[in-house]
Amino acid sequence: MFEFIRSHTRLLLFVLVILIIPSFVFFGVQGYTQFNDPSNRTVATVGGRKITQAEWDAAHQRRAEQLRRQMPGLDPRLLDSAQLKQETLDGLIRDEVLRRTAEQLHLVTTDERLQRSFVNDPQLAFLRQADGRINRDLLSAQGMSVEQFESRLRYDLTLQQVVDGVAATPTPAAQAARLALDALLERREVQVQTFAADDYVARVNPSDDDLAAYYNDPAHQERFRAPEQAQIEYVVLDVQTLARDLTVAEEDLRRYYEENAARYTQAEQRRASHILVKADRDAGADARAKAKAKAETILAEVRANPARFAEIARTQSDDPGSAAAGGDLDFFGRGAMVKPFEDAVYAMKPGEISPVVETDFGYHVIRLEAVRGGERRPFDSVRAEIADEVRRQLAQRRYAEVAEQFSNTVYEQPDTLQPVIDKLGLQRQTATVQRTPAPGATGPLASASLLEAVFAAESLRTKRNTDAIETGPSQLVAARVLQHEPQRLRPLDEVRAQVRERVVAQQAAALARKEGEARVEALKGGSTAGLPAPVTVSRDDPRGQAREVVDAVLRADTKSLPAVMGVDLGTQGYAVVRLVSVQPPAADAPQRAQLQPRYAQAWAAAEAQAYYEALKRRQKVDVKAAADAASAPAR
Repeated sequence: MFEFIRSHTRLLLFVLVILIIPSFVFFGVQGYTQFNDPSNRTVATVGGRKITQAEWDAAHQRRAEQLRRQMPGLDPRLLDSAQLKQETLDGLIRDEVLRRTAEQLHLVTTDERLQRSFVNDPQLAFLRQADGRINRDLLSAQGMSVEQFESRLRYDLTLQQVVDGVAATPTPAAQAARLALDALLERREVQVQTFAADDYVARVNPSDDDLAAYYNDPAHQERFRAPEQAQIEYVVLDVQTLARDLTVAEEDLRRYYEENAARYTQAEQRRASHILVKADRDAGADARAKAKAKAETILAEVRANPARFAEIARTQSDDPGSAAAGGDLDFFGRGAMVKPFEDAVYAMKPGEISPVVETDFGYHVIRLEAVRGGERRPFDSVRAEIADEVRRQLAQRRYAEVAEQFSNTVYEQPDTLQPVIDKLGLQRQTATVQRTPAPGATGPLASASLLEAVFAAESLRTKRNTDAIETGPSQLVAARVLQHEPQRLRPLDEVRAQVRERVVAQQAAALARKEGEARVEALKGGSTAGLPAPVTVSRDDPRGQAREVVDAVLRADTKSLPAVMGVDLGTQGYAVVRLVSVQPPAADAPQRAQLQPRYAQAWAAAEAQAYYEALKRRQKVDVKAAADAASAPAR
């Protein structure tokens, strides 16, 4: 065989060329590299649609950044946890399942529903300005345009329709609800004698051998390790740093004020009252004609006697939200009302009564009560705000110019940060860091990418500058290791006090458990002297008892009472429990009525989850990866 290969080398090479060249033409060189690119690895499929590792990593990075903005004090290590990464993948799968289902069911979100949701949803209140319009500045700070927000909200509302039909309708069976609430509200009368570990501390005195044995146990040594850490110096280039030294001429501030007058003008709001004659959009022509005729009659009546507008609204308006207030809708801005209503109000003068206005809700007679807003804030009152904004814009432009200088300088002169400090007027900062951000860390030191560069083998070995690392929007950081301390097991003498504290707690708990177990045996023999007075406990009212005790009591077999049991409380000690009696909850217990809605919510959530699991099977979800250390960290 090998002799044949040696003898026909040219022929074999020709055959290989025939086989390989067409595949390069078809796939291209890039296609071959993509086969080996981990970011193109498929982590899940939904109905044949692939979710890649790159898509998963990008989604997790977006989620991590959102969580950082919402909770600046969040432990950064949580952002890289396997659990959070898995939740991100689950979210991608859920969105795709619901999206495909919504398409198959032909579900859409109309403009009217989109507007109604924005105006009424309390979770979106932070995005609504006083005049009812969307807060563009807040959206911009989140990196989103109004169009992108509307598209996302429409998408979310469409997906919500898929599960709302199930989540909003199920009613738990009466028997199931009764059994569940009975288990929650059932009360049991017990006598509890606690043997607290603290009461035995004075009776233990661990020897040096005890301490050494605890310290040398591999299960305990992780507690006594000093973490790897590095002392670093670093410099930060960001917009705030550059803005600090900028000055702006007075005429430039005034020019900005004039050019952006709308930003400093209070939005106009109008106060109106209305009388509604309800007529649903899908009502027949006859019904709508009848409603319109009634509205015309009311219009004639209020125009003949405007002073009776509020009185007529109270008695004849079909709007339950405003009728009691004489039709008063209070002040509102543009975007708060449906368009025909808004157009009519903003075309009127105070005191004027409109013609009959038709909307999807029916027919309205409107009176404009008052107008406020529309005034521009004086320049002096907004001067500081304008100065900050102009400096920020100038610094943003300068940042784009000097970012490359920063990157080049720290790379070309890698043994020191001094040149970039001198060239750009930056400040040297120092810190002691570990491989993961410290709890509560903020700014550059909360960046996993910066710490990854600091603890790279090359950085630790040469102690040269890291590359310029992007640690946030318009923020570059370069660092240099001054001193590196590897992880080490601290010697026993250094941690003796901690070891002794743990051994004492362990031995005291052992004594408490020993005496508690002896007390259990005595109680089983019939000796109940010395037990405290009975207390009645339940899951919703533990009466100060440890959770372990309550769980044990409510799990106990009640066929033969009284029953005696021991409950190990770990390092807290031991509890001896005598179960005396069981008290079923009353059928008319007030807690039952209070808990019924919560149980119904839990039931609805379970039904919705079951429906979603059915949809996953229908959409043929196949998860090929789980969150682990192989997935990219959040940055």
